[in-house]
Amino acid sequence: MPKLKTRKCISKRVKITGTGKVSRRKSRQNHFNSRQDGDHKRAKRTDQIVKGKVAKNIIADIKASL
Repeated sequence: MPKLKTRKCISKRVKITGTGKVSRRKSRQNHFNSRQDGDHKRAKRTDQIVKGKVAKNIIADIKASL
């Protein structure tokens, strides 16, 4: 049976923390940010934790090659 390949599109967008959680960047940060207030811009700087079955599927896709 051949090795399973890691899904590179997912591995470039998310990061698995030391405790095994999946963190991702918040969306809509690229442009049109000057019209937003400071609270909104600061809130978008923080990473989000992915939960539930989505996180489980992401971990399975990333760790496929390990």
